[in-house]
Amino acid sequence: MLKRIIFIVIAIALKNNSYSQPYGLIKPIQLEMGNTTINLQDLVMDVNTIDSVQAASTLRCNLSKDKKTLNLFSVSNKLPEISELKIWIKGQHYSCLLLKSKKENKVVQITDTAQKFKSVKMAGDFNGWNPIKNEFKFNKGRWISVLQLNPGSYAYQLVIDGKWTLDRTNKDSVPNGSGGYNSLMKIGKPAQFFPHITPTSTDGTKITVVVDKQKIDSCIVLWENTILDTNLVKRKGKIITINIPEAASKQKKSTIRVYAWNRLAMANDLLIPIASGKVQLQIDRTDFQNMIMYFALVDRFNNGNSSNDAPIKDKDIAKAANYQGGDLAGITAKIKDGYFDRLGINTIWVSPIVQNPEIGYVEYPEPHRKYSGYHGYWPISSTKIDHRFGTDAEMKELVKEAHLRGMRVLIDFVSNHIHEEHPIYKNHKDWTTPIDLPDGKKNIRIWDEHRLTTWFDTFLPDLDYTKPQVINAITDSAVWWIKTYDLDGFRHDATKHVSEVFWRELTRKLKQNIEIPTGKKLYQIGETFGTRELIGSYVNNGEQDAQFDFNTYFDARNTFSDSTTSFKSLAQSVNYSFLYYGSHHLMGNISGNHDLARFISYASGAMSFTDDDRKTAWTKNIKVENPIGYKRLLQLQAFNMTIPGIPIIYYADEYGMPGAGDPDNRRFMQFDGLSINEKNTLETTQKIAAIRRKSLAMNYGETNFLLTTDKEMAIARTYFKDVAITLFNKNNKPKLIEVILPQEYSGTELQSNFGNEITRQGVRINIMLPPNSFEILTVK
Repeated sequence: MLKRIIFIVIAIALKNNSYSQPYGLIKPIQLEMGNTTINLQDLVMDVNTIDSVQAASTLRCNLSKDKKTLNLFSVSNKLPEISELKIWIKGQHYSCLLLKSKKENKVVQITDTAQKFKSVKMAGDFNGWNPIKNEFKFNKGRWISVLQLNPGSYAYQLVIDGKWTLDRTNKDSVPNGSGGYNSLMKIGKPAQFFPHITPTSTDGTKITVVVDKQKIDSCIVLWENTILDTNLVKRKGKIITINIPEAASKQKKSTIRVYAWNRLAMANDLLIPIASGKVQLQIDRTDFQNMIMYFALVDRFNNGNSSNDAPIKDKDIAKAANYQGGDLAGITAKIKDGYFDRLGINTIWVSPIVQNPEIGYVEYPEPHRKYSGYHGYWPISSTKIDHRFGTDAEMKELVKEAHLRGMRVLIDFVSNHIHEEHPIYKNHKDWTTPIDLPDGKKNIRIWDEHRLTTWFDTFLPDLDYTKPQVINAITDSAVWWIKTYDLDGFRHDATKHVSEVFWRELTRKLKQNIEIPTGKKLYQIGETFGTRELIGSYVNNGEQDAQFDFNTYFDARNTFSDSTTSFKSLAQSVNYSFLYYGSHHLMGNISGNHDLARFISYASGAMSFTDDDRKTAWTKNIKVENPIGYKRLLQLQAFNMTIPGIPIIYYADEYGMPGAGDPDNRRFMQFDGLSINEKNTLETTQKIAAIRRKSLAMNYGETNFLLTTDKEMAIARTYFKDVAITLFNKNNKPKLIEVILPQEYSGTELQSNFGNEITRQGVRINIMLPPNSFEILTVK
């Protein structure tokens, strides 16, 4: 009895201690131009324990009375690339790194000497396609607008007297995915990381980092959330030596992070996991970096229990838009027979399984087709499992079988809206936003102008998260799912359409109720289409761990499926993601998803980027038109497995299922009867995943583009002595790829994994790659 009391007292003490210090690693915060507001509850569970805060002399701090927010004001233009915000708690300080704003002023001008126009506005990636946010002012024959933008490329259109049009003064444009084009604006210099830092050696407790390409002016080394003293970090020329602090030996898991910069640019950052005081030189399967995720759309994956088949009997609902029999038992069957193990999957994302309506509904936009809720995104319950997918016991069995094999299970959680049959709407219509706007318009699918209030359809009321009772009810439901089924996290639907107040409260409850008491780390990934700045605004300690990196996916899709798109633009895209999310981010690198036409449809020439993919889904029989599509798909899979982030395979992309937009991209999964090309694609995807699963470099390593031309690319990942280099050739003929390795690779012996012969002289390697192919080199 006494032992039990002591255990409870210790547990309470540990829990209270977790509330009075940062929980998890504090991510660096990007400063704005002028004024930046920091939500301190993102960093510390109990802000009342904060004694004070302290920033660089070039920043003025204003801490609110309730200590929940901190306003930082820039008082000098001499702010360094990285500075420290100290948070003092009970006499100890914790470090939050502040990154200097990289935004630039962009002046856009439209000539109109006779002032024929009444109004000029601009809508684009940078303002959520909401023209109200960027109205031009007329001055001396010109309409002028000044934008503050981070470096990058932005699609946009002008809105002149209410008419949307391309910018005729700008020749650059990109397809908009709906049969038209947008103008393209490029801001700032190309993203790059010079200098570059690489971890090269360790004796366990000492780390050596080499600086390449340019010298650095300064560096910061963090152990957990504290900057290491100068006696533990030494710089001499291009060598940084880091001694792991003694305190690390008392923790089973901790982390070293390294940041460096000079007056011109930031270097890449390093993340080095520490196990009981020594550098971790084995892959820890519990680390998020080790995840390889699979998105299983339940109704279309596998029918494991035909007794629950119940398509809606309605002649107006086409088969493609109706229930087809996939269920939870079907996923469990594939877990048991080793399908996911063979594919290298250790995390399964399951589409929503809550009860959906028993009848079909007509979609609001033309041509007003009728659908069922087979996809799961029309919830009429917050807790009940749809009987067409299975039972409570079957869901628990799925999770149990996955956990026995070391797999995580994430559930798709819908928080933006409910269906009109949901009890919440029937009993609390005031908990939803109005469907009628003041001007008489219906607030339906006005995605950007009314981002937080728009309904997805006439029968899908949008939840009003300005009301605390709504936030409390839905966050409680989310916590219930994790606790009831022992889930490992969420995929969050329509993140940008839900208030950040909701995300913060949800993450706070998950920490309070699950993560801190049990020590279990939950992974939350969200869906947001938009700029990296918008996407990244949801990725922080107080909200989500990650989002899908749609920007990199779209650039990868264009690059690998189109022979004329240069690898240089793709390398730029990856570097932009590093600038926004960090060099070791946990963003999702997707092969596709249920809202987009299948990659192989573009890669094989069956579809063009100017096609309307939703219309094509109903008007054409999309198939793989050219076998080159399979080769291009494998290049995409190799790319996703190579770069930092979490590789995510959309079901059936492992073998190359074709399809246009929704619902054609949701055909029923095939396990048997695959063609020779499909079998080869599946087996090669399995092999790529197996290489990543075993590679320290691909899990924790820094990233270096060794070669980028229009049609060849080489990406190196390095983690001390472990190296992985992925090479691509998208020429339509064999190509001898020549790569110059960094000096630190001089003693490293490399081997190919896909049968291509390597010749090497010192730090120069040559490898002949077949047309439209790739190779992965690893240490012998």
